[in-house]
Amino acid sequence: MARVVLASALARWLSPDTGSATGSEAVLDVDGSTLREVLDGVFARHPGLRGYVLDEQGAVRHHVALFVDGQAVRGKVLDHPMSEGAELYVMQALSGG
Repeated sequence: MARVVLASALARWLSPDTGSATGSEAVLDVDGSTLREVLDGVFARHPGLRGYVLDEQGAVRHHVALFVDGQAVRGKVLDHPMSEGAELYVMQALSGG
């Protein structure tokens, strides 16, 4: 089982009783052996979140950053393996000028 931490910008779209609160983040425990399976587990519980994380082709949106066990995941991120007890941190990337 993986632990999924949704940053506050994404957690605000979930119901108040979701997972456990860590400040303004949401924490969910989800089964899956790949990042795709873990995210699918999150979306099964919270379908409205899918459009904020994935685009219309099912790829991770450019403004979303994913970290597995503290390491940024890039490239074919949805195929990234998730080990038992791994932590996935999902946040919206910040930009500006």
